[in-house]
Amino acid sequence: MLPHPDPVATPALAADLTAAGYTTDALRAAWGDEADTAIPRGLQTPALRALAGRTDALAVLGRLLYLGVPQPLVDVDRALPTAGAAGLERLGLASIDGATVRAAALVRPQSFADDTGDGEWWIASDLDEAAVGGPLPEDHVLGVGGASVTLARLQSVAPAASGLDIGTGCGIQALRMRRVVDRVVATDVSERALRFTELNALLNGIDGIETRLGSLFEPARGATFDRIVSNPPFVITPRVTGVPAYEYRDGGMVGDDLVSTFVRGVGQHLVPGGIAQLLGNWETRDGVEGLDRVREWVAASPVALDAWVVEREWLDPVAYAELWIRDGGTLPGSAGFADLVDAWLDDFAARGVTGIGFGYIILRRAASGTGTLSRYETAFGAGDGALGAHVDAVLAAHDRLAAASDDVLAASRQVVAPDVTEARHHRPGDEEPTIIELRQGGGFGRVLSVDPGLAALVGACDGDLPVGPLIDAIAQLLEVDAVALRRDLLPRVRELVLTGFLGWAPG
Repeated sequence: MLPHPDPVATPALAADLTAAGYTTDALRAAWGDEADTAIPRGLQTPALRALAGRTDALAVLGRLLYLGVPQPLVDVDRALPTAGAAGLERLGLASIDGATVRAAALVRPQSFADDTGDGEWWIASDLDEAAVGGPLPEDHVLGVGGASVTLARLQSVAPAASGLDIGTGCGIQALRMRRVVDRVVATDVSERALRFTELNALLNGIDGIETRLGSLFEPARGATFDRIVSNPPFVITPRVTGVPAYEYRDGGMVGDDLVSTFVRGVGQHLVPGGIAQLLGNWETRDGVEGLDRVREWVAASPVALDAWVVEREWLDPVAYAELWIRDGGTLPGSAGFADLVDAWLDDFAARGVTGIGFGYIILRRAASGTGTLSRYETAFGAGDGALGAHVDAVLAAHDRLAAASDDVLAASRQVVAPDVTEARHHRPGDEEPTIIELRQGGGFGRVLSVDPGLAALVGACDGDLPVGPLIDAIAQLLEVDAVALRRDLLPRVRELVLTGFLGWAPG
């Protein structure tokens, strides 16, 4: 059954969901925090126990549309007085089987908070493993998972005229992009995914999103955009019989070729200064580190690109195989699990893969024809808040720093960012600290170990005096050569400005 974004039934469903108070907070209050955290792990029982005996609209819709549990027809019609169960069936979201309504899809509230404000959408997607009761079908359209949330909060919040969402899935990135972009094109190889995207846009009253069928850049051939985002099907999957090829995560290429193809080709579809942001996996292969391989992909672009790549996780082949086999609903000890592990390990061994990285790729088509930003780094387990404004600030800081000589930087007045704190660690009885750390509350939550000279400079950056005279004063206090201290500190000041620890004073 395909979703059908009916222009009459969809707004009727939205009105009923609003009237029922079908929100993230309301559901969490109904079944409790423990049940709420158990649902993503496939455990529905705590939530169902909490809702037992309730026939109010929130409970009925929570069981049917959030958990995918069949409900009595009379209860569903009462919970949806405008759309009714017939409206759900018309939309392809449920089927009526005598006196019972069976979910054909999930419709879950999804709250969000980004740099432009807070809000909530209803997101329709296919039934998950718990509702299906086993492995997912290969044409499964995923709802809002961890990767989706990660990319959504990474997206730039700068206003733009045009955007492209490649591999849109249920459409969550297109909805997020549309908050700051005037016109969005959402593409996917799955007609089912595009139907969900259209339905979700209509369900949430969002216009300006056009869907197109096709792979990677084919649906946008010849066009350029200010913004491109993609949560592509980057999962590395063995190309052998017996291994499911899930459309939502498997792009049909060998190894990390899909991400490589994207990186090499995206620049031609960006306007000068346009930004592309995506998630991806990259292999450490035959002794070549994954980030170095990504660097080669960027260098192979026919147009010059600025590149900022952040590796957030790293897994060995066994851990990677287990992660994605579980993701498809096949658990350790179940039939076929060991065979799937062998298939993944054989695939990695054939290419000499010893590790797989995951992270963010941020690319910008160089306006001048020559890329000046080339940053490849690891930032494991950091940065859980909204990151869009931070990304925009880093790119802006890079541009300003690229035009600033050391003399200009020394003449600048800097201020410490409000989210930065300092921690000093002393050995018992010692007067001087053995470790001084600068901690960033926002952005990627960086923690930097600094020496007394840099710590003193950061502590003095209140916007009153330029950096150069501050360094000279610190050199006098430390009884070191001022010229040598400038030579040491100014490159590190650049890094602190780029990463958001410091910023130019107003005026």
